[in-house]
This record gives sequence, C-alpha cells and structure tokens, in this order.
Amino acid sequence: MPAARDNATALELARDEDFWQRVAESYTVEPGPINLENGYFGRMTDKVLAAYKSHIDYVNRSNSVYVRQQFDSHDSEQIRQQLAELVQVATEEVAITRCASESLQVLIRNYNGLQPGDQVLICDLDYISVQSAMRWLAKSRGVEVIEITHVHPASYDSLLDSYEAAFKQYPRLKLMALTHVTHRTGLVMPVQAIAERAKAHGIDVILDGAHALAQLDFKLDELGVAFAGYNLQKWIGAPLSLGFVYIARERLGSIDADMGDTRYADDDIRSRAPYGTPNIPAWMTLPTVFEEHYAMGGAAVKQARLNYLRDIWVEGVRGLEGIEVLTPDDQRLYCGITAFRFTRHEDQQPLLEKLLQDYNLFTVGRTGAGCGPCIRVTPGFSTSVADLQLLVRALTELA
Repeated sequence: MPAARDNATALELARDEDFWQRVAESYTVEPGPINLENGYFGRMTDKVLAAYKSHIDYVNRSNSVYVRQQFDSHDSEQIRQQLAELVQVATEEVAITRCASESLQVLIRNYNGLQPGDQVLICDLDYISVQSAMRWLAKSRGVEVIEITHVHPASYDSLLDSYEAAFKQYPRLKLMALTHVTHRTGLVMPVQAIAERAKAHGIDVILDGAHALAQLDFKLDELGVAFAGYNLQKWIGAPLSLGFVYIARERLGSIDADMGDTRYADDDIRSRAPYGTPNIPAWMTLPTVFEEHYAMGGAAVKQARLNYLRDIWVEGVRGLEGIEVLTPDDQRLYCGITAFRFTRHEDQQPLLEKLLQDYNLFTVGRTGAGCGPCIRVTPGFSTSVADLQLLVRALTELA
C-alpha cells in the first residue's frame, strides 16, 4: 500500500491518479465485469489477505494452545484497544461482533427502556434486518412500531422536518433507528442534528453505521448517539465476519447482557456481544487492516476519493432525459454510494442486466425506498476514472 503524502490534502490526494493507481495495484482483482457494487463488502489488500491466510495457518497449527494462553487473555484485548483508537472512543465502549446487523440486533433486543404501549420509530430507508428487529419488539414487548417515509427528493431540512413531525405526532416514542448511510440510495442522514432533536423529546437513537465507517470522516463521540453498530468488512477492508457494537459508557446499563450472558461482568460491554467462538484469524488480521487504512490516508482521504468518483458520473448524467439521480448533491447528504433510475421503465432489472451484458458494468438493484426501485452505483478504491466515464456513456446511450 503506498503511503499518503503527509503534505497533501485529502482533496489533492482524491485527484492524484498516480497514487490511486498504486492503491489499485495493492489489490488482486478477478478478471471480469467492472465492479460498481463495492458496497456489499470490501476487498482486502494483498497484504491483508496474506496476513489473514498466515493467521489461519497459525491458528490451525496451534489450535487451543495459542487461543487459550494468548489470544483470549491478551491479544484480543490489544486488538480491541486498537479498534477503539481508530474510532476515537474508550476501549470499554466497544466490543467486536460478526457484523453491523448482529450489533444492531443486540442493541435492539436488549434495550431495556421500553414498556408496553411505548412507541419505536423506523423509516423506509432503514436496513431490513433493523426494521424486522424493531417489529419484533412489537411482539415481544407490546410496543407500537411507527414507520415514516421520507419525502423525495430529500433535502437537509426535509429530513429534519420528517423526524421532528414524527416526534411531535407520536409522544410515546421512546426509541428510534437511524441509518447514517442508507444502503438503498446512499443518502447520508444528518445524524447529529436528528439526534439532538430526538434527545430533546426523550428518544434514544440506535445508529446503523454499517456503510459509514471509513466511507465518512466523522468522530463517533460527536454524533450524539449512545448506541451504534458498525461493519469492519466494508470500507475498512477487513476479512468478512467482523463488526463492532458501540455503547457510550454512561449508557451501558440501558442495554442488558445478551441472553443473560455471564462470561463478563455486568459492567463490561463484552457481555452485550453474542456468545460464540469468533473468527480468530480475522481478529488477528485487524492490526494489518488498520495499518493499511492509515497508509491510504484514513477516512478523510477515502471519503474524498469516493465522493470524487461519485461526482464524475453524477455530473455526467444528472439532467439527462430518462435518468433520475435519486441522491441529492448537497455535500452533507451524499457519499460514494449513489442511486438512480431509468424513468421510462418501472422495472429496473432489465436495464441493470443491459449494463452488465452490453457494457460489462456490474451494479445492483434496490427496492423498498419510498422513492421507488433503483440501481445503486458504488465505486471502490480500485475503481478508475475511466470506469465511471464508461458508466456515463452507458447511461447516456440507454437513457
């Protein structure tokens, strides 16, 4: 991995094609379609992959001798400390899990501040497993689920207004899900502003940060949320099977130990993570993952690069007759992920398939948002400017 120049700004590095060519060379990419669906999970660099394979071999050789004597008592805690440093919170506020969905389900099912008759809030842009978990609360706790649909096209004010209206209309709201980067369209929610309004109404926020970590440059403890779940297998570039849960230390008592877990003390956040043997080699790879992340310039440079690539294709097609870009251009509300649709077609799947068959461009369809079915485009760190220029040509011809 090439080291980012210390004297270069994030915006300068975002446009430094020589630097990103060297970054691209740090990944081994399978020949085939141009991947514009990098949002599912992240590709490991060759260095990370080599470390992961080495750790698999070592754990397989040493078996429980290493795990019992070294990993469980020492190495895992050092890795957790490095994770806490990455997100700039205290070590006792994070616990490693298998993914963001698991983290969020833990927070939702173990939140102990609900009584029968209380209300919980979701929206059309929340992840399906989050919506399902909140609906599960209705059955298990006797609460009412309130679901709102955001106005399209979204704006900073319309998003705040949607939540403020819900807070006023439903005075029994006690808990809400909030998604930092929505997986359907890439819309970035103004988390801090929404969390401030929720707090004023006595509503706790559980934040879905699955797509946010390392795609957005933010400070976790400044977002104003006490509970959050994150992935390490997307924009950080860790092996699959890694995420973490965040609980602000002063709010740990609001989340019960998972299934009454007694492995750790009640004041230890690790009792809130589901019990089970973790992917130990993947955990052991995290120090190398963090090293590669910092070498690339960290979240600030990654965000600048992904936004730059996004702007190339969006600026090339926004305004084309027959194409609607669904994600706004307000820099507070977008990231590398952006969605669009062909307005002359209700079913987007045939056009998605033409992008693949005729132009060798791999994208993914998304449904469930109030704005309708769409095609999601997500560049990655090995995506070139030429790849996005090809997308512009393809959309222009297909529009």
